[in-house]
Order: sequence, then structure tokens, then C-alpha cells
Amino acid sequence: MFENLTDKLEKCLQILKGEGKITEINVADTLKEVRRALIDADVNYKVAKQFTDTVKVKALGQNVLTALKPKELMLKIVHDELTALMGGEQVPVNLSGNPTVILMSGLQGSGKTTLTGKLARKLKSEKGKRPLLVAGDVYRPAAIDQLKVLAEQIDVPVYTEEGNKNPVEIAKNAIAYAKAHYNDLVIIDTAGRLAVDEQMMNEIEAIKKAVNPQEILFVVDSMTGQDAVNTAKTFNDRLDFDGVVLTKLDGDTRGGAALSIRAVVNKPIKFIGTGEKLDALDYFHPDRMATRILGQGDIMSLVERAQNIISEDEAKQVQSRIAKNKFDFNDFLNQIHQIKKMGNIKELASMIPGVGKMVKDMDIDDNAFKGIEAIIYSMTAEERSNPAIINNSRRQRIAKGSGTSVQEVNRLLTQFEQTRKMLRTVTQMKGNPMSMMRRMKGRR
Repeated sequence: MFENLTDKLEKCLQILKGEGKITEINVADTLKEVRRALIDADVNYKVAKQFTDTVKVKALGQNVLTALKPKELMLKIVHDELTALMGGEQVPVNLSGNPTVILMSGLQGSGKTTLTGKLARKLKSEKGKRPLLVAGDVYRPAAIDQLKVLAEQIDVPVYTEEGNKNPVEIAKNAIAYAKAHYNDLVIIDTAGRLAVDEQMMNEIEAIKKAVNPQEILFVVDSMTGQDAVNTAKTFNDRLDFDGVVLTKLDGDTRGGAALSIRAVVNKPIKFIGTGEKLDALDYFHPDRMATRILGQGDIMSLVERAQNIISEDEAKQVQSRIAKNKFDFNDFLNQIHQIKKMGNIKELASMIPGVGKMVKDMDIDDNAFKGIEAIIYSMTAEERSNPAIINNSRRQRIAKGSGTSVQEVNRLLTQFEQTRKMLRTVTQMKGNPMSMMRRMKGRR
């Protein structure tokens, strides 16, 4: 996401490279290109102009600073203003109430039903909630079936009323059911249309009035650009929703919706969908998104993903094995499985500062580890725990069993040994890696 905008902004800021100081002329040239880049990314014109005007005032007001070069100073100002444009700070979802009621709204095709399942999974695993999903879309037959499939995958119940075509009644009855069955979170999926119409708006307004939700989320497909912003305004005028969820940010999106929607409706973006899998839902952090847009990675989100997958105890066990030089192929295989759980490999790589630009044009398959796993699975238990015994005949057998070549097996053994040495050195220098992650977060 934002690849084109990132490239264009980098080129814009190159105008200041080598300049001794910020002037009216070089700022004007830079910001003209920045405004053009934002508009090309489908950012609302008024938003883009206001953004560059603000950056210009701040840049010219700080030309006395000598500690930073002009390009670095402009980069900091643009980062800070992008952060402010997208809301300034992360706004959490409101989980008050017993049960907490979250009402989903949006057009058909925006990803509401899938998002309902993703949100339930996230709040169940991270907040310890006991969700109940409510099938409030009584017009699209596949919506109820889809919700049931999602609920089964995350092991949560679904409330449906076969034959009842009144979504207001269904929502009210679902809350009573949740109270009786000790579900402390109710997420109501609602009907969408291909376009905003009066019937849909009246219906969801009636549901809001009947259940008085703690949180109304507007779900929008970020790939629709300015249409997403216009639809958000229409919904907000009628519903006064609490937050926005941008879906499909992993697609070929220009980023205009993410950059414009807060300024237009004055409501925070709370979540972003980053893929099709049920775990592909992240909290929205404006400062981190600004860093990514400027091609500087997002190491904090990468750390958080790792923490959600790897427990403190697991990290300590691995650290102990590394320190004792006992890290073996079983540990290596486990680390691969942990990485795969964290999400799309290319997206993870893009979060590492400096790496995103290197991998943007590369075709990185999520099955990138497939060959490595095949080689490790072809080893005996003794070979996995003691790689030193893998001689030439064993290498030939492993290559044959994994459908690879001896050269590939040799390459993996060499890489493994290098990795083991590096990990041991880092562990001796830094201590528990998970504690390092927590300290990094504490310094933010």
C-alpha cells in the first residue's frame, strides 16, 4: 500500500538535497510536487492544499535551525503533519457496557461481514472478550451463511432468527440472548447496498436507536478512494459514527482515503484490514502510518505482531537455548512457523526500515519457506537436534527426500550455522529479545 505515493514523496524531498538552507523558492518547488503527489494518490484537493500550506508555514518558520539539513527538517515536518492529518494518535475502541455493543455499518462489498469476524477474533484473543455475532443482514442470504462460517473458524456463537426479516427486532433480541448467555461483546452485522439509499439509512438508524451501541464503526473499502470519503460523510451525517475501518489496504490502493477521511468527517480511523485472513486486522496508528508512507518502515508494528505471536516464556526458552549453543533445527522450524503466523512475508519485510524499498518490486511468495521446511522435515529427529552429524551421505538422502538438491541442503546448513552464531552473539550482548521489544515500546 502507498507504494506510488511513497516513491513520489521521496522524489519531492530530493529537491532539497544538497541545499544549505530552506528558502521560499525551494520550499515552493518541493511542496508543489508534494501536493501533486497527494492529489495523484486520490487525496481530496482541499485537504492536499491545506496540508501543503501548513507544511510551508512551519518549514519557513524554522529556517533558523541548523542542527538538521533542509531535507531532514522537511521530512520531519511532513511526517508530523501527515500524522496530524490522520488523527494524531491511536484511538481505542470503546469496550464499556455489559455487554459492549458494536454496530457495523457500510456499503455492500466493503467487507463488513468479514470484518465482523476479524474484530471478534481480535477482541477475543487480545482482550479476553466472549463475543456474540449477530446476523442482521436479512436481505443477502449468503451474509448469514458467511457469518456462520467465520464464527465457526474463530469458535464464537452466531445469533440468527430464521424467518424474521426485522433487523431491529433481531438486534434487540440478540442483546437479551447475550446477557442470558454471558456474552460480554455483541457485534451486529448489518445490511449494505451497492449505493447509499434512504431505506438502508432509515433501517440502521432504527437499529442504533433500539440498541444504543457503545461503538458504531463505518467499514469502507479503501480502494474506492474519494468515493469512500464521500460515502463516509453521508453515513456520518445520519449515524454520527464513532470510528472508521479501512479494509483492503493490502491491495492496489493509492492511499487517498486514509489521508482524507479524518479531515473530512472528523472521526478517527480505528482499524485497518491488511489481508484476507482472519488475523489481518491491525489497530490504526497515525504516526506509524506516516512513517510507512515516507518509506521509513514500521518497526513498532512489527514488534507488536511478534509479541502477539511469541509469548514471554517462549522467548526466554529460545534465548536460553541460544545462549547454551543448543539452538537446533527444531527451534529453527518453530521460528519459521511463528513468522508465518505474523502475516504476509512481503508486508513484514516492508516494515523493516530500508527493506521496504528493496522488496517492493520483488515477487515474494508466502510459500517462500516451503523448500526450507521440506529439507528440515526430511531430516531424522537426531539430525534436527544435532546438525553436526549431517555428513555427505545424509545430505544426499535429505535432498532426495525433500525433492531438492544437495547444493540447496548445503546452503541451508551454512545459513543455519551463520544464523546460530549471529543469534548467540546478539543474545550475549543484549539479553532477552522479548524484554528488548518491550523496552523499545516503552521508549516511544
